Amino acid sequence: MRRLHRSKCLWATGVLWIVALQPALAETARYTPERASDVIEAEILGLRELNLPATSVGEWLSQLQDAQPIIEVTDVQISSTDVGLDLVLITSEGQLPPISSSALGNALIADIPNATLNLADGNEFQVADPADGIALVTVSNLPDNRVRVAITGTNAPPAADIRIAGTDLILSVTTSEATSSETIAEPTEESVRIIVTAEKTPEDLQDVPISITALTEQDIEDANITTLEDISANTPNFSVFQFGSRAFTNYSIRGLGNSNFLSRDAVGFYVDGVPYDWAAFIDFDLPDLERVEILRGPQSILYGRNAQAGVINLITRQPTDEFEFNGMASYGSYDDLNLRASVSGPIVENHLFYQLSGSYASRDGYTFNTTLDDDVDNQSGGTGRARLLWTPSENWEISFNTYVDDYSDGGYALAFRDQADPFEVEQTFNGNFDRTTNTQALQISYSNPNLQFTSITARRFSQSESLFDADVSADDIFQIRNDFDSTVWSQEIRLQSPEVGDRFEWIVGGYFESRGFNNDEAQILGEDAALLGAAPGSILTTGDVDETTLAAFGQVSYRLTDSLTITGGLRYESVDSTLNRYDNVFALPDGTSVSTLNTARDIEQDSEVLLPRFAIEYRAMPDLLLYSSITRGYRPGGVNFRADNLQTLTFDEEQSWNYEIGAKSSWLDDRLIVNLALFHNSVDNYQVLIGDLLNINRIENADVSIFGGELEIRAIPLDGLELIAGLGFVNAEFANYSNPATGEDFDGNQLTFVPNLTYTLAIQYRSPIGILGRVELAGFGTTYFDDANTLEQDPYAIVNARLGYEFDNYEIYLFVNNVFNTEYTTQAFAFPPFGDVAAFGAPRTAGAQVRMQF
Repeated sequence: MRRLHRSKCLWATGVLWIVALQPALAETARYTPERASDVIEAEILGLRELNLPATSVGEWLSQLQDAQPIIEVTDVQISSTDVGLDLVLITSEGQLPPISSSALGNALIADIPNATLNLADGNEFQVADPADGIALVTVSNLPDNRVRVAITGTNAPPAADIRIAGTDLILSVTTSEATSSETIAEPTEESVRIIVTAEKTPEDLQDVPISITALTEQDIEDANITTLEDISANTPNFSVFQFGSRAFTNYSIRGLGNSNFLSRDAVGFYVDGVPYDWAAFIDFDLPDLERVEILRGPQSILYGRNAQAGVINLITRQPTDEFEFNGMASYGSYDDLNLRASVSGPIVENHLFYQLSGSYASRDGYTFNTTLDDDVDNQSGGTGRARLLWTPSENWEISFNTYVDDYSDGGYALAFRDQADPFEVEQTFNGNFDRTTNTQALQISYSNPNLQFTSITARRFSQSESLFDADVSADDIFQIRNDFDSTVWSQEIRLQSPEVGDRFEWIVGGYFESRGFNNDEAQILGEDAALLGAAPGSILTTGDVDETTLAAFGQVSYRLTDSLTITGGLRYESVDSTLNRYDNVFALPDGTSVSTLNTARDIEQDSEVLLPRFAIEYRAMPDLLLYSSITRGYRPGGVNFRADNLQTLTFDEEQSWNYEIGAKSSWLDDRLIVNLALFHNSVDNYQVLIGDLLNINRIENADVSIFGGELEIRAIPLDGLELIAGLGFVNAEFANYSNPATGEDFDGNQLTFVPNLTYTLAIQYRSPIGILGRVELAGFGTTYFDDANTLEQDPYAIVNARLGYEFDNYEIYLFVNNVFNTEYTTQAFAFPPFGDVAAFGAPRTAGAQVRMQF
């Protein structure tokens, strides 16, 4: 109603202006045609963008505007200044009219009427990071003969002095870093626009034809996002289920994930461009996150390692050219202590920079072991990160990163599902989980007006040791010990078109990965194993898996018109896996071996595939993007080090066809963003684990059908008030599968660890005096934990609340998580004859937090 009322008022005002201008227009009859044109241009300049109704006056104005020549912008030039940059728009002839600017989020926007961009190399000009404090400069055509200039600041919208010099239009841009708060005009309106690098170049999220959830640095701080589980709670159709500790995590995107943890993840994880393997054993506790991008659907071309379900792209803060410190400390329920700090600055001004960051956290366990009078699932440990960034010249950027993680936690917190208190158990011992990792990565980037080059070389080592009481009782029946380590070397190389693109954009690349996995595990039957009908002893398995991946990929996009773009891509990948199982024996308690169980040497499984992608996007209106894509998804076959017979030592590759349509729209001057995506996946040879809590030893293949969608909304109805909502629904079911061990027909059953519904709603208000209030709701639909769909978690929702005060360089918050102490299951297993056992989600916790930055 407000927009309709505003349009009527503008229309009425325009009519009054025409009446008032009649004498002046009549007087132009005495002038030459050139003079008359100048007068008309000056008098009606402010009316061109009013979209008057189709009355006789409106039609007259439209005809009058059409009579004016369209000014062609033939060149755009950028030059750095001490405080920012100068952006010059050059015309072939004619003079651009005076224009004004406005701020939208971190962007300065200036629209030029009665003009078109016609460059020698295309109809769009774009440069990323042209100056300190400026992330992106874009000059592009809009409908109705308008040219838009958008200059996005890294932290705040820049200021600009706009002037005309002859036939040139000059914007002298001053960044927020170089301007005091007194000289920058506060934006009159807020915006929910976000810049992402999902397609390997800085772009507005609303311009990327992929279903993406993007969490900005402000989102991360406001929602206190520190773990993978926190990320999933803010993302439709991305679900995370922890195993009662950090020892193991199940996750899925659009129904596909790591339920087959013996194979490659269907979800790809990247930290600053470095691929992470075995993410199920990683907590991603990063103290300096700048942005998180969750890409749904297959990502086989723009990312080195193929990911069938989607990609979690974590981007940390870059080193800075000025000294900067960020710190956080919090304390809460269960003696939960969390400390984080990051420091950054120059070593050689304008050329060499450093960043150091780290975190430490510890807490008591949620689950109490009455047998030992002690907690089971306590946690402690931390991370350390160091980065050097060297910019020897304007074209080169070289960075070296190294990360270290070291955690020492308690064991799995499993309990019987039907017991009165899920956080109280009776176990023979508590168990433990210890993990250490270290990563080194070298990234080299080069760019010039013709191309961009990127090389990422990485080594990642991880080691985990765990021991837990699998029988969930005070009897000494069954224990499981897992010790493994993994070393991954990877090399990715990309060549792509320059960021100042034209109608034709391209990217080509190659990827190499060598992975060595060493496994040493034991299934230990204790003195009370007779309760399971077994004798005391241990099944010992020792072996290694070597895997080599080679891939080449390329993608081209062509803008057929200003509104229509088509994209085609292709990836070739080959994967070679080799298994050597050195020991697979049953050992008596005294250590003597009784028998040998299927020892295997040099078992190989090779896979190769071509993965095409085709997409089309249509800009129906300036703020409405429609897109559709067809993509081939793939997860390689492999070798099974847990196989209990020679026939199950290998398993086949998994492939899928993925169809998606979507719409991205913005409304009310970018104060409302509404994005929608619908998808259907047909999966062949879906890899299914066969086994139980005691032993998972087979991988079978099935056909699966998946369909669903995501709806995301971000709105700023009032200055300071923000609403964020997300809804995901998915139906992931077996289309052709019978359990080979039992003969049960599972057609129509839902896949495991896939809620049929996920939703999130956050309401947040930040007042002008620094008070922040936030309430968020994360909900999940029905989830199954077994293929027979007999173990399930009913729908549930969790409410979190946060209240804080922000002043100067400090922020103080109080928080409560799981306000209503909702009880829910994150894992469940059948354990006959004793019953079903489960891991439970975190209970209600509360605490206080202090942040500071200088």
